[in-house]
Amino acid sequence: MLMRKVPGFVPASPWGLRLPQKFLFLLFLSGLFTLCFGALFLLPNSSRLKRFFLAPRTQPPGLEGVPEGPGHPLAGEQESPPNPAPAAPAPGEEDPSSLASPRRRKGWARRPQPTRPREEATAARSSSSGGGGRAEAPQEGSLPFSFDFHAFRSRLRHPVLGTRTRGSEEPQSLVQTRREKIKEMMQFAWQSYKRYAMGKNELQPLTKDGYQGNMFGGLSGATVIDSLDTLYLMELKEEFQEAKAWVEENFHLNVSGEASLFEVNIRYIGGLLSAFYLTGEEVFRMKAIKLGEKLLPAFNTPTGIPKGVVNFKSGSNRSWGWTTTGSSSILAEFGSLHLEFLHLSELSGNQVFAEKVRHIRKFLRKIDKPFGLYPNFISPVSGNWIQHHVSVGGLGDSFYEYLIKSWLMSAKTDTEAKDMYYEALTAIETHLVNVSPGGLTYIAEWRGGNLDHKMGHLACFSGGMIALGAEDAEEDKRAHYRELAAQITKTCHESYDRSDTKLGPEAFWFNSGKEAVATQLSESYYILRPEVVESYMYLWRQTHNPIYREWGWEVVMALEKYCRTEAGFAGIQDVYSSIPNHDNKQQTFFLAETLKYLYLLFSEDDMLSLEDWVFNTEAHPLPVNRSDSAGRGGGHL
Repeated sequence: MLMRKVPGFVPASPWGLRLPQKFLFLLFLSGLFTLCFGALFLLPNSSRLKRFFLAPRTQPPGLEGVPEGPGHPLAGEQESPPNPAPAAPAPGEEDPSSLASPRRRKGWARRPQPTRPREEATAARSSSSGGGGRAEAPQEGSLPFSFDFHAFRSRLRHPVLGTRTRGSEEPQSLVQTRREKIKEMMQFAWQSYKRYAMGKNELQPLTKDGYQGNMFGGLSGATVIDSLDTLYLMELKEEFQEAKAWVEENFHLNVSGEASLFEVNIRYIGGLLSAFYLTGEEVFRMKAIKLGEKLLPAFNTPTGIPKGVVNFKSGSNRSWGWTTTGSSSILAEFGSLHLEFLHLSELSGNQVFAEKVRHIRKFLRKIDKPFGLYPNFISPVSGNWIQHHVSVGGLGDSFYEYLIKSWLMSAKTDTEAKDMYYEALTAIETHLVNVSPGGLTYIAEWRGGNLDHKMGHLACFSGGMIALGAEDAEEDKRAHYRELAAQITKTCHESYDRSDTKLGPEAFWFNSGKEAVATQLSESYYILRPEVVESYMYLWRQTHNPIYREWGWEVVMALEKYCRTEAGFAGIQDVYSSIPNHDNKQQTFFLAETLKYLYLLFSEDDMLSLEDWVFNTEAHPLPVNRSDSAGRGGGHL
């Protein structure tokens, strides 16, 4: 005690430190320890120390590269660059500012972070289980809907690729050989496209490069999408997997150009829908629905009749500048949405698609029609017809086709479509159908009461259409319609047979002593069109008359001789010249339609049976709806 009372005396610590110094040292050590340990929780995810001390958090399979959304506790750990620019949409996702979707307006939750193509495809594969189960949209996605693929396939009356039953050995051997030849042509067309133009919209076989064009608003790969179901049908498995992989990895929807509503619908959406129904692969369903949403702004008109062009960035719409008055909508374009849009509602649960096309139907049902005919141009603002030009060829064609096919696709319950079709067919036969002095039946074009005595190649689909609808006509007219279909198809064959190449011109006339031939060079070209062989296929399935297969084989031989080049198939500029002058374009519809219809012509009737499927105007098969309300989840066809 005495020692402690001596002024200035402080006992030494074991480390030679006085008590205040010891206290300060311990305080420093505790602060350093706290700082170091706490820093572990502030280090970035890539820190080795953090991974050593903290167990890693797992993510759902296929989403390993997707950062957490802003609501997650660790969202703030992501490093951000200084002054970050607004995030651009990831490839495969639409720009939110470019889409006036009803879902977006109604406050549907958006994905916190956009899914990239590879991750979207991975999630799609896991949800569809390789095409065998219930297809469900990702939990965080914008498609809160499921479609029972198993139930759909169980309702088909025939296997998709047929039962492969065979008849007598010798005839079947010849048919099989011809079918294999068509398959080889498809394989050659695809391999040429893949080699020189993969990802572009079309192949240019003469220059051996790709063509993009401006018809699809910046979308790419039109040939890929158009080819999917043909590759699947022909069992070109490696080529189909190549096409599917491109869709998964490279088919981006964040485009900003102006697109044709009609062409995007029949080629892209039609191709994606059919690919989904054939395979159950979820990526096709998701892409089709998202692309369909991008088309909806075209319908923002006073009448609900869509304009022909939609801007994917702004959501604005306009009519084609070359149409009458520059403000008209075209019958074949707005009248050829029904099949695809009903299936978009079926696969998404979003009834807006079906509502849009049903409104068009009801509008046309009520409007006055001159002599029961549908003119080709209408104002989407006033709802009035513009000019009285009527054609079953270009500008009008597929409107009539979609009426009878809507009836068939509905399992014969859409009586409105049926009634409109037969009423229109009666008016066409009364005012447009003629027989030439040489005995050829053709469908003329009508201009305010005056007839142009010509048919376009596009109008040659009508033989198949009339044959397809003959069964459900009034009983006393069925045989008549079958004969009318056969006569029109014969006339279209004559337009081929009367050329030097045995390929048909773009348009052919019946006047001045000339029948079924083009009268000027500007109508003498052939661009690999499918309409004539389309009618051959339908007439074959209805009659099994071998003449249709013979005519089809003539087309195959002509294509091989005059349209096959070193690097793909190309159209020719004059069918009346035996020395071909090619046009340097392998059209997407050559793979989607021409080769598909030829292949079906030489296949059994139960391959893509007409009891189970209808073909859209780009030959993409869409299923007949036989389901009831059980397991349907929303859309009603």
